[in-house]
Amino acid sequence: MSDESVRDPVADRPRTEYDEVAAGAADREFDWRGWTLVGMVILTFIVAPVGVYWLAISGESLAMLGLTWRDTFLVVPFVPALVLGLTAIWATARA
Repeated sequence: MSDESVRDPVADRPRTEYDEVAAGAADREFDWRGWTLVGMVILTFIVAPVGVYWLAISGESLAMLGLTWRDTFLVVPFVPALVLGLTAIWATARA
């Protein structure tokens, strides 16, 4: 049996800028930006489909908004999806 300790090659290498960035990324917390993103996911996947269903059964609302059936089924889900994408980029691309 040898009394030699096991050498860790990762601990022996010099630290780089990437290591500092990775250490900073590990310290991130789920703050208000994360909750904003969760709210947008709920809006996009629950509220928008209910809105499409509601607009589909109420024809006079479509005429009042100046939308056709096709416009309704294309635009109403697209707007929250676009806002969700922009919110996801905003929430994850912070300095």
